[in-house]
Amino acid sequence: MKYISTRGGGGEQSFEQVLLTGLAPDGGLYVPAELPQVSLKQMQAWKRLSYADLAMEIIKPFIGDEIDTTHLRQIIEESYADFDHPDVAPLTNLGENEWILELYHGPTLAFKDFALQVLGRLLDYVLTKNKQRVVILGATSGDTGSAALEGCRHSDHVDIFILHPHHRVSDVQRKQMTTVPGDNVYNLAVEGNFDDCQRLVKSAFADQSFLPASRQLVAVNSINWARIMIQIVYYFYAALRLGGPEQKVSFSVPTGNFGDIYAGYLAQKMGLPIERLIVATNRNDILHRFIRSNDYSIADLAPTYSPSMDILVSSNFERYLFDLFGRDGAQLSAFMAGFGGKSLSVTDAQWQQVRATFDSASVDDTVTCEVIADVYKATGQLIDPHTAVGVKAARMCNTHPETPMVTLSTAHPAKFSNAITAAGLDTPALPEHLHDLFERRERFTVVDNSLKAVTGFIKKQLSH
Repeated sequence: MKYISTRGGGGEQSFEQVLLTGLAPDGGLYVPAELPQVSLKQMQAWKRLSYADLAMEIIKPFIGDEIDTTHLRQIIEESYADFDHPDVAPLTNLGENEWILELYHGPTLAFKDFALQVLGRLLDYVLTKNKQRVVILGATSGDTGSAALEGCRHSDHVDIFILHPHHRVSDVQRKQMTTVPGDNVYNLAVEGNFDDCQRLVKSAFADQSFLPASRQLVAVNSINWARIMIQIVYYFYAALRLGGPEQKVSFSVPTGNFGDIYAGYLAQKMGLPIERLIVATNRNDILHRFIRSNDYSIADLAPTYSPSMDILVSSNFERYLFDLFGRDGAQLSAFMAGFGGKSLSVTDAQWQQVRATFDSASVDDTVTCEVIADVYKATGQLIDPHTAVGVKAARMCNTHPETPMVTLSTAHPAKFSNAITAAGLDTPALPEHLHDLFERRERFTVVDNSLKAVTGFIKKQLSH
């Protein structure tokens, strides 16, 4: 399997190269040169596989022979061994043909564990083999940080720096990051929003001259292709348990950075019979405006009860646009160069192509809380605010009621107790392994919203 940049430069790369690189040198994102195809016969044979065994079948073609089968299987099995549900990603019924896919049974209670538990082990395998030490740099709107730290902190080959927007993540999200032990773990609270953090990370990747000569940056955000690859699995897993491949399934996905929904788009392109992909956003609705109105423009960022979606610039959207522009890197580069607060749009033919694949909805905080309360009253199921956005979007956009509709439930409700109490419900308890979270000592450094402040901090720590 070879990988190419969405901006068209740099030539083909191997899986190991894109794993360790993140952004392409031309500023683009890596995508497979060709997408593996899965036949109906293959999917029928996969119906009874465990989550780990299915992950092995789907991930292996993307890696090829760069990691031998024995080691890859061990990496995958170890990654999901400590999830607290035997199904790893259980489905819960909310009503007729309405389901949620619980993606919060990993160590940090969020869907990011699915990818980052595997990514951490993949990195450790490659770095051990190469006798290499790297610097992991990531930005988080809340959940990626703790999942990345948990997935990577045990490696002897990394120093980890995670940026989060100061005062713009939930208390549980912050504590999960800032209480992680380890001499190689650093949390930076940036005086800005998530888009600022993401911009600083991309700028640091573009110019790594602040690093010692023997080091390089590695991405743990979903700009790293391996993150997307691993998330494809749970779309197949859910669909095959709801009658696929003979039965089509629809998915509603709470998303801000477009990574999770892009994985579903790839699953569909690989052959999974998906009826509809619904982009569920909060009031920060750039993706919704593009899908509904062909308006791709930045508005003011508004803090919400679903902070993991408080994002204006969706990095992974570029991967989808690459396909929309016929995989023409030059055309995509020109489009992205024009994006700077302007209202951009695609041709009508391209927009109709978008509408044929996606639907979308935007849900504000008031409705989010109403859905949390309504779902709990009707089913006894407590859902987090991101899931509530997804459930509402699914109900608003469901034009095929005969088709099973699955909302990705992206986080445990205890991570967002302010939204739960605002919905008129009791504060949810943290799982046992986090019962003392608020008693643990925090470690983080507040830094200015500038590249110099971030790179200066990293340089200082690495010189010790």
